[in-house]
Amino acid sequence: MATIKKFEDIQAWQKAREVSAAIYRLCKQGDLATDFGLRDQIRRCAVSTQSNIAEGFGREGNKQFVYFLRIAKGSACEFRSQLYNLLDAEYIDQATFDDLYGKSEETERLVGGFINYLNNSSAI
Repeated sequence: MATIKKFEDIQAWQKAREVSAAIYRLCKQGDLATDFGLRDQIRRCAVSTQSNIAEGFGREGNKQFVYFLRIAKGSACEFRSQLYNLLDAEYIDQATFDDLYGKSEETERLVGGFINYLNNSSAI
């Protein structure tokens, strides 16, 4: 694995950022823009995924980092659950759902892989 010098180097953070940016763009459109509860909830879990990766990186040692990565992984799962609400409310179409779901799954996979890596090494 390449040396990580800053949280922006972490692939999982990069993918989480992509998901956050996409959901923020989506939340500016149509009826979702005025469904404050659902809009705010899906944005919070997207941002939580990204933020917890960064916060964990800034903590001391692998144990703390893994703790925050687990929170990030949970937030990615919550994000996917909220996507179903967007689909069911007809705020997004199936293609948009599939795209965002896939990106979120990839984020979770990257986070999980990073957790495994940190648990089995003395990196970072």
